[in-house]
Amino acid sequence: MALITLVLGGVASGKSAYAESLVPAGEAVVTYYATLDPSSEGVAARISLHRRRRPAHWSTAECGIDLPRVLEASSGLALVDSLGAWVARFPDCAAEEGPLLEALSRRADQVILVSEEVGMSPLPATEIGVAFQDAMGRVNQAVAAVADHVFLVVAGRVLQL
Repeated sequence: MALITLVLGGVASGKSAYAESLVPAGEAVVTYYATLDPSSEGVAARISLHRRRRPAHWSTAECGIDLPRVLEASSGLALVDSLGAWVARFPDCAAEEGPLLEALSRRADQVILVSEEVGMSPLPATEIGVAFQDAMGRVNQAVAAVADHVFLVVAGRVLQL
């Protein structure tokens, strides 16, 4: 099984930049798996910032909810950003972590996953907010259980868990 690293953090915590820094210098084949819906309102600037930060030789694959299938069918270092955007694309945030875990277990190459840590925020006031928070808790715990390394990024500072 490939080396799996999970990088958790809140919005704008620096988790994506830290995850990108974990890619070994000179890594020849790197694919950045983008799960954020590019047509979502207000995300164009965020996507542009992330693209400018990445080396030119990295490939980008927009994968949406097909993340498990796409990961399993690919090779080379995979950087997934982010599991929260992946969960949010499912109706009612009903993402199943099983297919993701199966895909991770079948990969031969390193995977770095970025995910939103929502467990420190208050209980949301809406049903969809609660569904998202619960799904993220499930997905994060499941991926952390199979990960070789787990990091938490807070205010740009990194803690190894």
